[in-house]
Amino acid sequence: MNWTYEQLYTPIEKVAPEKVAQLAKQVATCQWRQTYHIQPPTGLLNDPNGFAFYQGEYHLFYQWFPLGPVHGLKYWYHVKSKDLINWEDVGVGIKPDQYYDSHGAYSGSGIQHNGNLYLIYTGNHRDRHWVRHPMQGMAVMNPKGEIKKLSEPVIKHVPEGYTEHFRDPKIWKAKESFYVVMGAQRQNKTGCVVVYRSTNLTDWTFLGEVETSLKDFGYMWECPDYFELAGQGVLVFSPQVLKPVGSQYQNIYQTGFILGDPLDLKTLKFSHHDFVELDHGFDFYASQSMVDYRGRRILVGWMGLPETVYPTDKNGWAHCLTLPRELKLVAGKLYQLPIAELKQLRKDEQTLVTTINSIIEVGTGVHYELECVFTQIKAGEVGLNLRTGAREKTVIKYDTVKKKIILDRSKAGIEVALQYGTTREIPYDGHRLKLQIFMDTSSLEIFINDGESVITSRIFPTNNENKIQVYAVKGSSHIDYKKWTI
Repeated sequence: MNWTYEQLYTPIEKVAPEKVAQLAKQVATCQWRQTYHIQPPTGLLNDPNGFAFYQGEYHLFYQWFPLGPVHGLKYWYHVKSKDLINWEDVGVGIKPDQYYDSHGAYSGSGIQHNGNLYLIYTGNHRDRHWVRHPMQGMAVMNPKGEIKKLSEPVIKHVPEGYTEHFRDPKIWKAKESFYVVMGAQRQNKTGCVVVYRSTNLTDWTFLGEVETSLKDFGYMWECPDYFELAGQGVLVFSPQVLKPVGSQYQNIYQTGFILGDPLDLKTLKFSHHDFVELDHGFDFYASQSMVDYRGRRILVGWMGLPETVYPTDKNGWAHCLTLPRELKLVAGKLYQLPIAELKQLRKDEQTLVTTINSIIEVGTGVHYELECVFTQIKAGEVGLNLRTGAREKTVIKYDTVKKKIILDRSKAGIEVALQYGTTREIPYDGHRLKLQIFMDTSSLEIFINDGESVITSRIFPTNNENKIQVYAVKGSSHIDYKKWTI
């Protein structure tokens, strides 16, 4: 479908209710609707926004175009939870109804202050010549859940030296000042991150650009997120258009981090190690993190990618969010662990402890969590076949000869983004491998060795395939297998 300007930029408030109801009915019939992931009621979901703990609840917003699986007039859609696993739809949180967000309320973040939740975001405004003028707006949510926008943007202009690609403010507080990092593009078409400072959340001063060793690393850095963990500084961002290097940077756009000494807020120098991809799967982008009341750093990502066609498009919707992950530093490495609360979803435990030297069927399922620990590996290859049947399967395996962990979705069902390949690889050389997998109707999230690496991907089986197989070929392996229905 070729969308017209009117279709893309008509507010949902002006669309006939029966048309919206018909779209919702169409979405509900989709065979790939998820069961325990956050997904849009209709239309397109993308970046998680405004993730914060406030008034005893987790609040999470996401970018939303209500009327179809395309990027049109963006709203912030609001969900909330007391436990990070049971989410309540609150509805629209921020509407694009001011001059400074006339063409969309784009991504941003939230922070609690003086009893309110402050939400800073990029207002996408285009003039009559279709030139974009990004401005940073502010909305305030009070304890009653009422959200009110400031009438004027808090950052109105792009500093000299940067293009219209200037967006996605991520806020935090250090001592008595508030700071935001913002994704930017220099005039020479290279990406970077800039910093602003405020003492009152409404008056912001441009401090300059974060000084990194990545001088020509993509043409735009989206959705930056700076935080400190165990005394180290972490800058997460999504650089666009990196050239593939070996098994790295295989998607259209990437999300990753640089880790080092804490950011010097006076000089803006950031001494860091190499850029590392945050997730090694096919479908992960634009993540955002927050700190909860327990002091945990929790991250959520968009399980999808820009400029990618998905099979759900024909049903009028696209994308979901990842499960929340707790971030930890372990021996100088950033680990991502599924939040402990997810254990509350477990039902009907099945276990198997044995030694295998062939393919064995260990169960069935579409919505589940499983753990499989391979030890005493004396095989050329060990792994799992998931959503398996006569014609389809999704494979996660450890090739001990190539010394790689490989996700293969070449036979997983309807193909997605074939131009970016059908496998993802992680170098690995070990004698023990633990895989913790969360399978939903059309996705899987694989946590490797207690969060040392993660692989997130959408899959779209067509034949209700649901068998689970464990295997070892060209040798044997001991397995300790557990599965729970979700």
